[in-house]
Amino acid sequence: MSIDESMRAQVETWLLRLDVLMRRGRELRDSLTTDSSDSSAIAATRAWQEDCGVTVNQLSGGSKAHWLARSFSSAFLMRSASGQAAEGAPPAEIVKRLLDVLEQAVAALSAMDDGKSPVLSASSEAPPPHRFDFVHNAELRPIVERAYIESRRALEEADYDVGLRTACGILEAIVTDALEYQGLSALAASGAPAGKIADWSFNTRLAVAERAGLIRNGCARLPAVARAYRENSQAAEERDTQAPVSERDARQAGQVLRVVMRDLDPGR
Repeated sequence: MSIDESMRAQVETWLLRLDVLMRRGRELRDSLTTDSSDSSAIAATRAWQEDCGVTVNQLSGGSKAHWLARSFSSAFLMRSASGQAAEGAPPAEIVKRLLDVLEQAVAALSAMDDGKSPVLSASSEAPPPHRFDFVHNAELRPIVERAYIESRRALEEADYDVGLRTACGILEAIVTDALEYQGLSALAASGAPAGKIADWSFNTRLAVAERAGLIRNGCARLPAVARAYRENSQAAEERDTQAPVSERDARQAGQVLRVVMRDLDPGR
């Protein structure tokens, strides 16, 4: 058997194991959603979590710093009212999060099989960056990850307008994700306005997230040009011109973004 064939066989074995784990996980999730106190389902869930942990540990090459291992650990955390990490997420929610982690592993292994991604073990050249594993919407994670790389590239190339707008777009996306996960009924106690979150302004979303304890007061350092990034972009399109963005403002927007990322990711 050639090296390529051997590698392909290993990938298929891992994918099969992950598929079995995911099918078991979905069954447990459904059982716990129906009855969260079902003792047999809870016992089966503990055994399943242990199996998931063994698989993740093997795929991560035994490294707790590996992105997959960190995603696995973060799945067991929940946020307290102050936004800090706390133990005790509901069993069904933990199962759902672990299913997301297994899906990430499947995606990475499938890409590797196509020759597009490094292997997941410790012998990997470099695991893919996963700065946004804390984002609840799994479909949003790769989008903001690519945007984050683009924002850093723009700063390196002195394209401060693109760097600032991209950083602000990421900031708005991850804060909106946190607000939507919290839910309107819970946010109402923090003085959230009526209507859909999608209809709120950028500044309103930041203010509500801060009052709700999802983020701290780091956004106070956000420059005025960043807070008005939507309006400025629209006005520039209409005038076919754009007021210059300073390096200081662009870098400060990036700094605020990183602060908020730490706020939203207790395990960061």
